[in-house]
Amino acid sequence: MDASREPNGSSAAGGESRTGPLRWSVVVFWLVLVTVVLAVIGVFLDRETRLAPFLVVLPALIAGRGSVRQTAVASTWVTVMIAAALFDTADDTIGAATATVVFAVVFNGLSIARAAQRVRSEHEIARLRSAAAALQRQLLRPFPLMTDQLIVHGLYQPVEEDSRVGGDVYEVVSSPYGSRVFIADVQGKGLPAISAAFSVLSAFREAAVVEPTLTAVVDALEDAVLRHNSFAAQAGESERFVTALVLAIGPDTEIQAINCGHVAPLMLHGDRDGPVLKGEPHVPLGLEALSPEPRTVEWFAFPQGSTLLLCTDGVTEARDPSGTFYPLEERAAAWDDVRPGDLPTTVYRDLRRHAAGTPGDDTALMVLRRRPLGEVD
Repeated sequence: MDASREPNGSSAAGGESRTGPLRWSVVVFWLVLVTVVLAVIGVFLDRETRLAPFLVVLPALIAGRGSVRQTAVASTWVTVMIAAALFDTADDTIGAATATVVFAVVFNGLSIARAAQRVRSEHEIARLRSAAAALQRQLLRPFPLMTDQLIVHGLYQPVEEDSRVGGDVYEVVSSPYGSRVFIADVQGKGLPAISAAFSVLSAFREAAVVEPTLTAVVDALEDAVLRHNSFAAQAGESERFVTALVLAIGPDTEIQAINCGHVAPLMLHGDRDGPVLKGEPHVPLGLEALSPEPRTVEWFAFPQGSTLLLCTDGVTEARDPSGTFYPLEERAAAWDDVRPGDLPTTVYRDLRRHAAGTPGDDTALMVLRRRPLGEVD
């Protein structure tokens, strides 16, 4: 398997950015600290028996982040402390003390039940988001992808956090009209975005083979997004648009591109480094009716020995802790000597360093390289 697939595993991307459970040291620290503080206040105010019931809120707070066992330990601690404080009182207040302890036991039991319910819900959410990410990986073909004209390395890394799994898709198709390349990002997150992404992906796989022109391919994608939005509206879901970049690559050194509001491709080829598209992007898929001008093809040179880098906005919109966007074009100038097969992981590792951890959005990267003339599979 190509090295660029490495980040696609179950690995790093999902867990690092999630808030972890409470550590036992934190639980013990707060139990002891709050108990000591209330005891000291009680001594100074001579109201230690009245302050003790305030401890009962501790298990409820721990239940919001801690495990069931941590909540149970906190509940036991609080009940014992309240009982020790209240029953060292006069006999005429024993009834009120008993009622307070019973209330603490009931309230702490509810806290434990709440922690158990929260843990079950978190496990279910984790299972669903992992299933969504696994579904994406199954429907998106693994890199490297090859056609008569191209070798395409790449990387796809979903976020796998809460409902933030996005709709990034890519594909490379060999057709009678040359190689067709597609990368897209659906507006929004979660399962509805994934559904829209697979609709447009399926449309591309079909249109790329049968349509003779790139504009006809993009028209088919536009129709697919409109059909999906029509169905979504009937189901009470939000309509979505899709940013996309579609390329047509044949044996000639010049290739065709239609950019539907997507991140522009970058050339990595010595003095030709940088963006290759000079025109303004067209409107995203699903919004053609809002544009007064039809989508048109732009041509640019893609000679032997050059490398083309495609990505989604999970790369360009990644921020560092100060809020600065990832400077992809600036960093790309240093990657001329990196092997195409190693470039996706090189970019992703640099992206993680910039973001001080896992990026907050899905990441899709494609590295296009012309196959040497005369090479056979």
